[in-house]
Amino acid sequence: MSTIAPADPTTSSAASVTVGVGPLSIDEVVAVARRGASVVLDPAALDEVERSRAIIEGLAADPEPHYGISTGFGALATTFIADDRRAQLQASLVRSHAAGSGAEVEREVVRALMLLRLSTLMTGRTGVRRVTAETYAAILNAGITPVVREYGSLGCSGDLAPLSHCALVAMGEGEARVSGPRPRTAAAVAREARSAEPRPAEDSETQAPPATVLMSASEALAAAGIAPLRLGEKEGLALINGTDGMLGMLALAIDDLRMLLATADVAAAMSVEGLMGTDAVFAEDLHRLRPQRGQAVSASNLRRLLAGSPIVASHKGPECTRVQDAYSLRCAPQVHGAARDTLDHAASVADAELASAIDNPVLTPDGRVESNGNFHGAPVAYVLDFLAIAVADVASMSERRTDRFLDRARNQGLPPFLAHEVGVDSGLMIAQYTAAGIVSELKRLAVPASVDSIPSSAMQEDHVSMGWAAARKLRRSIDGLTRVLAIEVMTASRGLALRAPLEPGAATGAVVSLVAEVGAVPGPDRFLSPEIEAITALVAAGVVRDRAAAALDAPLA
Repeated sequence: MSTIAPADPTTSSAASVTVGVGPLSIDEVVAVARRGASVVLDPAALDEVERSRAIIEGLAADPEPHYGISTGFGALATTFIADDRRAQLQASLVRSHAAGSGAEVEREVVRALMLLRLSTLMTGRTGVRRVTAETYAAILNAGITPVVREYGSLGCSGDLAPLSHCALVAMGEGEARVSGPRPRTAAAVAREARSAEPRPAEDSETQAPPATVLMSASEALAAAGIAPLRLGEKEGLALINGTDGMLGMLALAIDDLRMLLATADVAAAMSVEGLMGTDAVFAEDLHRLRPQRGQAVSASNLRRLLAGSPIVASHKGPECTRVQDAYSLRCAPQVHGAARDTLDHAASVADAELASAIDNPVLTPDGRVESNGNFHGAPVAYVLDFLAIAVADVASMSERRTDRFLDRARNQGLPPFLAHEVGVDSGLMIAQYTAAGIVSELKRLAVPASVDSIPSSAMQEDHVSMGWAAARKLRRSIDGLTRVLAIEVMTASRGLALRAPLEPGAATGAVVSLVAEVGAVPGPDRFLSPEIEAITALVAAGVVRDRAAAALDAPLA
């Protein structure tokens, strides 16, 4: 069983994650990949690793060929390899498959895929040696991040190229980055630029990932006191044959979207309030008529966020002649809720994949070594693409709410473009252009990657999942959603400020105050990009959601 244990507070703010025979949770993956938690190997699982290795060594001594142990791979699966060439075979496999190209993949993605491969090794179903699992754990704990390139994986047989780059570093070859001191974030820089005295970053949650130093793998391992691996039979295959890259990115995306969908509810509540919309459509009994689970959660959030708002109360009387709000306001729970349900489905797929032992060939509990197709990434690829569709739609609705604030025919008495001096100032006109441009790209990114397939390996691998590509574009989609929500929060904050002397509710007002802290307040035209970046950093770190929740004295679902 895998558990998160509190770390020693005198040495680290991160937790430690124990990796054993059982599955990791999404939160545990995020803890190691994103928050720097260390890894502890369960002793009982290491004993199982040693037992399974004994079976592999017995098969290696058998004069009969066994795939991946005493044969070549893929299209060369029928070629017998003599004893004295098997170490070279495993090393050659890793070297040749470490053929990625393009920009470096993010540190958190590499840590996630290494952790997930380690988790599979610890199941005892791969037949690796104990030292191999221990080396992967040591690399993670030393803050060494192999350089993995953007392109190279077709998502079948798993994420071969990305995992090969990691295995290569464990062998003392290739390149790696080693953690250094943290840089300042955009949010902190924006605050300091507007302050007479420099101020520290608000919290650790708004800090950027650690800076890193590029060096050769041999130097990085030597500096950490880690001996390079000399791979034994089957170990090359075991280290590179899995869906760990796409699964790691799915786990990180789930963590992001759980926060961002709550933030989308905050942004929508601010827009409903600032555009003089009604909260009556969020009534619990109305949403019980359509018992979609995510919709009920979103509607509940909106009711809580708008409860007690003086602005909402100001137009609830019979003098209000508005019959109903536009869909982007009225139907926010339906869209945000559908995205939540999609996210829950993706999490169920991720949980099943986290409980999997993916390798080819795989060592079964009764001691057989069997070829299989569990490395095909289709289950993960499909939900990665599904999430990109949901992200695009949530962002599209957010941008429409932003646009309503800027149109004096629809913004209920606010100045056009929320400009300070109409005719002289452009206000937030171009901020909406930015949101619109991002939403347009998100629609293109919503086109599924998993419907494509290009045969490889001399037609042996004639259908592939493209799951890695689906995960990479989802990461870009999530970044886009973060920015679109930030622009809505900035716009709604200005709109609410311009409603004075009417006051927003406690939760939405807390976000207006947060936005003001980075200088995003009404006034003459100024350089907007730093404000957008600062608010984007606050959204990405979960600070916008948390500030609203703190005003409610309860977390937002």
